[in-house]
Amino acid sequence: MIALDTPATLDLSSFPTAAPEDIKRKECQAQFEAIDAELLEMQELLFGAKEKSLLIVLQGRDASGKDGTVKHVCGALNPRGVNVVGFGVPTDKEREHDYLWRIHANTPRRGEISIFNRSHYESILVERVHELVPKGVWKQRYDQINAFEELLASEGTIILKFFLNISKGEQKRRLLEREADPLKAYKLNAGDWKERELWKEFSAAYEDALGRCSSKTAPWIAVPADDKWYRNFIVAKAIADALRPYCKGWRKSLTAESKRVRESLRSLHD
Repeated sequence: MIALDTPATLDLSSFPTAAPEDIKRKECQAQFEAIDAELLEMQELLFGAKEKSLLIVLQGRDASGKDGTVKHVCGALNPRGVNVVGFGVPTDKEREHDYLWRIHANTPRRGEISIFNRSHYESILVERVHELVPKGVWKQRYDQINAFEELLASEGTIILKFFLNISKGEQKRRLLEREADPLKAYKLNAGDWKERELWKEFSAAYEDALGRCSSKTAPWIAVPADDKWYRNFIVAKAIADALRPYCKGWRKSLTAESKRVRESLRSLHD
């Protein structure tokens, strides 16, 4: 895992894609299960206190595991307070607005969690690589995105952005696996193979996106994604680490509110 909380010049080829050799899968999964249980309790505190919200951004190349991360990391959470949004090609209505319009509309309310499967970063990734907008347009979006995320953070949104870093070899293996498995046929997309031809171009786009849009309030976390079990552990741990400092205060607020309600009810009983 590489945490980026300040702007930097990056080289993705130096980022690991696999779990460290000294990490044991069995031990890692045991820790993951413990963290997963803790996340459910943290979510209850977040939902009850309604002082903060949590935005989780998942970005990565095709087959890097965005859907799998949602399923395994967030599967134990209470769906009442979780909103998962997948951002594909903009609709005609969305094109009539600025590129952040559909994003802002899906940010989490206080007490809730929003998970973005792809996000506003597509506007400086796909649109850049495929030249869907002029260079002068996408270049100014780095500052616009930083300002947008700073606005969310200033209003109480905890932001975590995960780049799921998959190797080219592992991506090929997973794409071929999809073709061979009828249950994964719905994920098949000829465009995935065409995007592989632009690996270098997408690497450059990701390097700029991660390097220029990293801050303490909206950090990027580069996650080795070749090993699914390690990817899940790193994402779950990062979320727990981000929420844990707030839990004491949320618990205190909820305890005080509970006491106030009990006293109010007691007066009605008298």
